[in-house]
Amino acid sequence: MMLVRRDADDIREIRPRAALGALIVVCTMLVLVVRLYQLQILRGDVYVVQSIANFRKSLFVPADRGVIKDSKGRTLVDNRPSFDVFLTPAFCKGKERDEVIEKLQDYLRLGQDDVERIKLDYQKSWFSKDKLERFKPYLVMLDIPRDQVDVLEAHKTEMSCVNLIPTPHRAYHAPTSLGHVLGYMSEVTPEEMDDHPEYRRGQTIGRRGLERRWEKELRGADGKQNIAVDAKGRELDKDTQEALIPETERLVPATPGNNLVLSIDEKLQRAADVAFPGRAGAVVAMEAKTGFILAMVSRPSFDSNKMSGRISRAELKAISEDPLKPMLNRVMNENYHPGSTFKTIISFAGLESNAITPASTVFCGGGYTMGNHRWRCDKPEGHGSLDLKHALSRSCDVYYYTVGDRVGLDAIADMARRFGYGQPTGLDLGREIPGIIPDSTTISPESGSARAHAINAGIGQGEINVTPLQQAVAYAAVANGGDILLPQIVRRIEAPDGKLIREFKLQVLRKLGFKESSLTAVRGALRAVVNEPGGTAYRSRLQDVEFAGKTGTAQVMKLGQKQKLDPATLAYFSRDHAWFAAFAPADDPEIVVVVLNEHGGWGAEAAAPAAAKIVSAYFKTKREESAPPAPPPALPPPPPLATSSMVQ
Repeated sequence: MMLVRRDADDIREIRPRAALGALIVVCTMLVLVVRLYQLQILRGDVYVVQSIANFRKSLFVPADRGVIKDSKGRTLVDNRPSFDVFLTPAFCKGKERDEVIEKLQDYLRLGQDDVERIKLDYQKSWFSKDKLERFKPYLVMLDIPRDQVDVLEAHKTEMSCVNLIPTPHRAYHAPTSLGHVLGYMSEVTPEEMDDHPEYRRGQTIGRRGLERRWEKELRGADGKQNIAVDAKGRELDKDTQEALIPETERLVPATPGNNLVLSIDEKLQRAADVAFPGRAGAVVAMEAKTGFILAMVSRPSFDSNKMSGRISRAELKAISEDPLKPMLNRVMNENYHPGSTFKTIISFAGLESNAITPASTVFCGGGYTMGNHRWRCDKPEGHGSLDLKHALSRSCDVYYYTVGDRVGLDAIADMARRFGYGQPTGLDLGREIPGIIPDSTTISPESGSARAHAINAGIGQGEINVTPLQQAVAYAAVANGGDILLPQIVRRIEAPDGKLIREFKLQVLRKLGFKESSLTAVRGALRAVVNEPGGTAYRSRLQDVEFAGKTGTAQVMKLGQKQKLDPATLAYFSRDHAWFAAFAPADDPEIVVVVLNEHGGWGAEAAAPAAAKIVSAYFKTKREESAPPAPPPALPPPPPLATSSMVQ
């Protein structure tokens, strides 16, 4: 009996121990299952990628950026072959990293600033929250010279973490005067990469102009090349490559970007650049009936090739400190008093409000008086009695003081806005300023009465400010009969193989709806400006093309004494702006040309001759391109057949 009871007690002692052991086993298995779930399910993709990265190096294959062409198919911007240097942090650590950077400093002749930048980028990659970042190559040096390519190739076995990647870089063949239109390329910023994860460090992105506006179309899609490597990043042999990486994953080809075909005519662009005489200013040549831009000059400009490549700090400093502001697009991002070119708008304001008729006259005695203030005419002795045609062609100030006073400031402002002043034109080329068109609600009491402002506005002075692009749109409306057009500079977008993707058509924003008599009167007066004796641009008339236009000389306030400029520079900045706005031919306009010679002086001398040269170049090119091709030169007659005699 005692033995039975003891066995039962032992059994009762063993059962709790067995249960505890089973619980421990279950808990252990549960921990393992949870851990396996974390490793294989929750973070499985991460570890798979990390395991692959241990033997696979991924190098991107840069895409060719789209080509930019002019309206005749001439290449303005394309790509040239070059090499960029990249470093993959995961394949050089610690002491090896320092040795590699030291060699790069020697082989690439790097400055200390470059070395510090490379080290900082290495740290960012290595200590990134994303552990895979250290397996991604980052840019060391952009577009290295050929001799440095040869040096790195000769020492590539010493630096397995360094790669030379063939990269297409932008090549700008257009004149530098198109810099503001085309833009340039520079390295993408960290903020841009946060917003656009498809970009990588070291990649370039479009800046300014067309490069920026059409970045998505031009960019293309990069490809990828996967290479099997050892733990040091050294490329493995061919058989191992084939065993580790499937053929379909070895190379993902890049997709080139789309091409832009512009309305710009490179020949006319170069002609406009040569014709423009000023140190600073702008030229716009536009199709009068469509709004497509044929030439656009903003001077001074910048070299897109330098801005997109290796430009020194000294060169950047010189550009930023230049008082003429080369980075400013004067065509659409600077405004000026329009001077007498605004008299065309005042003419329409007077005619459409019936304040004047084409035949009504105003007497000019050399000045215009309101209260105790007198506004002078540009001809001190006066022009005498003038109708609209002679007042506009001779640019009589008193006539337009009178019309401005009769019409009033608000009516002038309304007419100006109908023509597109005081608002962006809509050109799809980046930021555009609206200019200034004052009315009775915007002028300050301290600046004078609305009536005084209207008198000043009569000759395009006072607070009125316009851009050269607005002038082109307004004068195109005069030329084409009253259509305000959307200015455009891209005619179509093409695929890399030339297939049409998108074509841009003429866009009429609104119709002015003027009386035909008003259009006829103003256009006739603008024709007289150039083609009749006494016209302010008579000396700029052409023999083969009759064109119309209006000169303008806009007064400029001197810079304050706080401006630290030498006397010669100060004298330059105190001179008036010279304007000329024209269209040709006068009877059936095809082209509008606006010239602004900043601080150039008189419009008749410093702007009208340049516009005449541009108009002449346009029609000369048109004649040459429409002429039938010359017949091939006649072949010379064949030589006579040689004869021989046999002596027997």
